[in-house]
Amino acid sequence: MAETKDYTASEEQDVENQNTQEQSAGNDAGGEAGLDKDNGKEYDKLSDELQDAKDKHLRLLAEFDNFRRRTAKENFDLIASANAKLLGKMTDVLDDFNLAFDPKHKTESREDLEKGMRLIYNKFKEILSDEGLTEIDPVGAEFDPNLHDALMQQPSDTVPENHVSQVLQKGYKAKNKILKHAKVIVSTGKP
Repeated sequence: MAETKDYTASEEQDVENQNTQEQSAGNDAGGEAGLDKDNGKEYDKLSDELQDAKDKHLRLLAEFDNFRRRTAKENFDLIASANAKLLGKMTDVLDDFNLAFDPKHKTESREDLEKGMRLIYNKFKEILSDEGLTEIDPVGAEFDPNLHDALMQQPSDTVPENHVSQVLQKGYKAKNKILKHAKVIVSTGKP
């Protein structure tokens, strides 16, 4: 015969709480398995998104590198093209010098030689001027260390202090870029 137990009210409550906890634990285990499946799907989704972002990043880096190389090559080609244009113009001056030094055109007249050299010089100067080259000839201007190299100072009755009294060698600039500073003597004022 089965033995029956008599439970007190508090013992019955404890048994019910224990049964509720066991059911809740069973549901949590099943729920956690469901959450694990959801987390796995979310993980896979995030992993795919991360891989896509990495691929896009690598493609962007490759495109930028290609752009940088292409731009550098285009700049090099542009400079080479500009140089070729200038060199093409300079060959005219070279041809003129070749004609001047050709024994067939030899002259005994010093004036004719000087006249020929002056024509070649003017042609050369015109080519450089067309390309944007200008002379810096600052006689009488205030000394500017950005444009002039002072080789010495000397007193002057006519030129004010800190002004260029004499240019020993002209300077040159191409548009706004200084290519060569003018070499000058700067006045210290009246002696």
